[in-house]
Amino acid sequence: MAGRISSSDSSAATRDGSAGTKSSRASAQTTGDASSGPGRKSQLSDRPARAATGSASERLARLDSIMRGENPLDRNRALLAFIDQLGPGDFEAAVAQFRSLGITDSRFGEYALLLSAWAKADPLAALDYAKANTGGRFATSTILVSWASTDPEAAIRWAETHHEGDGANPYLAGIIRTLAGSDPVRATQLLTGMPRSQERGEALDAMMPHLLTQGAGAARVWISEIKDDALRDGAMMRAAAQLAATDPAGTAAWLAANPGQATQRTMDDVYSVWAGQDPQAAMSSITSLASGEDRSNALRGVIGNVAITDPNAALSMMNRFPNDVTDQVVQQFVWHSFGNEPSLAINQIARIADEGQRNQMYSRTIGSWMDRDAAAANAWMRTNPLPVPVQEQLNKRR
Repeated sequence: MAGRISSSDSSAATRDGSAGTKSSRASAQTTGDASSGPGRKSQLSDRPARAATGSASERLARLDSIMRGENPLDRNRALLAFIDQLGPGDFEAAVAQFRSLGITDSRFGEYALLLSAWAKADPLAALDYAKANTGGRFATSTILVSWASTDPEAAIRWAETHHEGDGANPYLAGIIRTLAGSDPVRATQLLTGMPRSQERGEALDAMMPHLLTQGAGAARVWISEIKDDALRDGAMMRAAAQLAATDPAGTAAWLAANPGQATQRTMDDVYSVWAGQDPQAAMSSITSLASGEDRSNALRGVIGNVAITDPNAALSMMNRFPNDVTDQVVQQFVWHSFGNEPSLAINQIARIADEGQRNQMYSRTIGSWMDRDAAAANAWMRTNPLPVPVQEQLNKRR
């Protein structure tokens, strides 16, 4: 049942590693960085100390009772009230008890509440616990995100000090997400300092919504200033996907003015969106593009959109620019027109230059047509000779 306390096989251990609780206070006393020494007290948040109510066992029993509740609204209200009664030294036992219950995915929001509150009370103790008792990134990331909202530089120092190896720092993505809205300059510094990696992609994903709220112009300027080609391409692709929805013409012009991998991979999507909004304007724009890769990509986007509802109009567009019709353009036409006009679609497969792709397209479309309307497919094949490998493969279906 959704939200019900599960057995241990779906517990927090699944996402964070071992659920066993190990005391990690000693590490905080011996590490020669921000985790210890006289500065530790100053890094605790201003969260007012609360007088814990009842004994430790009574508090943990209360947590059990709260988490076994079936009403999520009541459960969250009670959990927040429970958290407000915890002192900095009470969180470790509470988190350990919560993890021991067995947590379904629907309870990770409540897990995050506990961790975030602990980060406000004593971020270093929370991180010590996470490193000692969890194997994944959820707990550590949640704590760092919470800490970065109040003391970003301290969170960054911890992340940099505790990162091991030569790869991307996995702790930075969450911090960047927190800073993207409040301090985009600092977030950009951290992002551009990361090597190409999944973590950098996650951090970029987190930054884009905040950048786009500043407007298309500001987002484009920010992207243009990125020196790393791969990072800039990634930012362009993400931005183009969002900007095309409201300004496909401007987005297409921006891509055309900035040739590169991002333009090659995104131009068709932008023109597809544009064709869905104003096919005549999108088609007219294609004529302004120089013949070549950009025009072929733009044509592929328009063809894919138009062929769904009007295969004949899409075919006319293809015939208007024969020198820009690539194999990918033909494939878009075939797949999107096949549902309404199978014979028209299959008649264009011969335009695919690559023999392997051409034969594969014949086999897949005609095989699908035979499943749907065998009489019509066989009638077409009697008057249209097929390559021998395709005919042999289709004969096996009979």
